[in-house]
Amino acid sequence: MVINGKKSLIVVSILISVTLFCLVTFQHSAQAQDKVFKIGISQFVEHPALDSARKGFIEGLNEAGFIEGENLEINLENAQADMSTTQTIAQKFENQNLDLVLAIATPNAQAAAGTLSDTPLVITAVTDPVAAGLVKDLVDKENAITGTTDMNPVGKQLELIKEFLPNAKNIGILYNSGEVNSKVQVDIAKQIAPEKNIKIIEATATNTSEVSLATSSLIGKVDAIYLPTDNTIASAVPSIMKIAKKNNIPVFASEKGQVQNGAIATRGLDYFLLGKQTGQIAARVLNGEKPASIPITGSKNLQLIINEEAINSFNLEIPESIKDEIEIRL
Repeated sequence: MVINGKKSLIVVSILISVTLFCLVTFQHSAQAQDKVFKIGISQFVEHPALDSARKGFIEGLNEAGFIEGENLEINLENAQADMSTTQTIAQKFENQNLDLVLAIATPNAQAAAGTLSDTPLVITAVTDPVAAGLVKDLVDKENAITGTTDMNPVGKQLELIKEFLPNAKNIGILYNSGEVNSKVQVDIAKQIAPEKNIKIIEATATNTSEVSLATSSLIGKVDAIYLPTDNTIASAVPSIMKIAKKNNIPVFASEKGQVQNGAIATRGLDYFLLGKQTGQIAARVLNGEKPASIPITGSKNLQLIINEEAINSFNLEIPESIKDEIEIRL
């Protein structure tokens, strides 16, 4: 009987322990569900590519269960292409005790990386995070930075120009020489150009008001114009197209937004999908994963996108070699 009494006491003790454990676990779970995560979004400027990346990011978070107005609070700040404002935004976010910061474009990512001390940083629309000084390696990182890169398949895009214009010899590239991400793409184009039997002719603009002049400087010198993923250029595509159409110079793009604004075609990325991919990474961080353990990845969704109206306006035809590849017709 004594033995049975001891056994009963042991069973009761175990039941009490299990009950207490379940209560504590439930409390922690309830607290996690009740938590409202606060994130800051720092965007360099408004234009279709970066706007799409932001919208895709929020969609990626939503699909992972982080919904604004329920368990998510978003503070959006836009630098309007002003470098000093990127620093102001970064300092503001540093003082807000946020759970995570998203930096859209290289200047904002650099400002955030240099300012944030303990807040996880997720980046997107950064062409070369290593060249920008954000990380030493995309995989083996030592800091709390992760996200996505919008590194372009520059070689494939130059090939696309040659498919439309087999006899093209001189390709003009418009870019902001002050943007690290743009210089990286131009350097790649210049390295590839000889094997494509083309010559790269550069035209630079330090702000959107200089883009028209830079475009005009290419008239009579080039057979086509190529637009990299450059924030200054992306903000002025309508101005570029106006001059290009007037002088019958075909314009080729590096991303969907530029094609939507009148460029002929691209074999490139969709910033909404890139942003969505970034949102999925951010959700992993909010769920407890260390940013340093999550590699910075490139776009998983390259697409062949054409603008049929633009093709017609420049008196061109869709090459037979790409007809079966076309994924989006605008």
